[in-house]
Amino acid sequence: MEYTKFGNTGMDVSRICLGMMSFGKPGKENGLFPWAKTFDEGKDIFKKAIDLGINYFDTANVYQLGTSEKVTGQFIKEYGLNRDDIVVATKVDMEMREGHPNGHGLSRKEILSEIDHSLERLQMDYVDVYQIHRLDPNTPMEEIMEALHDVVKSGKARYIGCSTIWAWQLERMQQIAERHGWTEFASIQPQYNLLMREEEREILPLAQDRKMAVVPWSPLAGGLCAHPWGTVTHRTQNDDVTPMVFGKDAALNKPIVDNLEKIAKEHGRSMAQESLAWMLSKPFITAPIVGTSAVKHIEEAVSALDIKLDDDEIKSLEAPYQPHTKTDAF
Repeated sequence: MEYTKFGNTGMDVSRICLGMMSFGKPGKENGLFPWAKTFDEGKDIFKKAIDLGINYFDTANVYQLGTSEKVTGQFIKEYGLNRDDIVVATKVDMEMREGHPNGHGLSRKEILSEIDHSLERLQMDYVDVYQIHRLDPNTPMEEIMEALHDVVKSGKARYIGCSTIWAWQLERMQQIAERHGWTEFASIQPQYNLLMREEEREILPLAQDRKMAVVPWSPLAGGLCAHPWGTVTHRTQNDDVTPMVFGKDAALNKPIVDNLEKIAKEHGRSMAQESLAWMLSKPFITAPIVGTSAVKHIEEAVSALDIKLDDDEIKSLEAPYQPHTKTDAF
């Protein structure tokens, strides 16, 4: 395993982050990831991750309505991991109590309540990174940043981060924090993969300029960059998220996946290895967040660290890309 600093901080993280959205209570009635693995079903996967040196685990309060956080805490306790040696990140913003006026968002009330709920589910005193899952347009940025600062100063989080956001919003929030002497975002978690490279235009240069950690979500595009186009898996049969995120751009994405399949075969690699090796070749990437439903997925992800692509191969992988439409959500 390779380790790197978490942006402009002294904290070390593994260059592969295990996405804990793959774990929790299965079933569509329990959240967006009905194919999630229970504690017993996921033990071998988590054990393989820690055996391979992964020390960075990313979840969210909304993943399977809190049960991802519960299973994450159970795994950490089951394997007796030293809390000082691991990095645990979670998120806040999305709806946790349907129909309730304060059941979602980034108000001071919601942030200070949800950090306590998350810690209870995780069975922890603090998280290492507390992230806003999306920006709440109905709460002033000053209120959000002050509440996050207070979470850090209370000892319930070491750092704060943000997920998908527009560049102007991120820069404005950082400047608000600077002006007031509050905690600034240490990390950005954008969608970034061979099928969606729009963040190369503004967010990623901004993150580099501010020395922020970059931890992309969906580095394999919901599995589309791990299998030949049209492959049917258990996840594709039960996953409503990937079609929602990538379905509208199928005509743009199929040539990219077909090209990826061809190049991976030429080099005797899996498509997942090739995709992650491409991502890890980017100097601004800290650690892709890899979701997994099998032990072999973790092994493939870690093995990608040993693959060094030359410039011609990188250019070939990127050649079919055409501009995509980026929305507030993605």
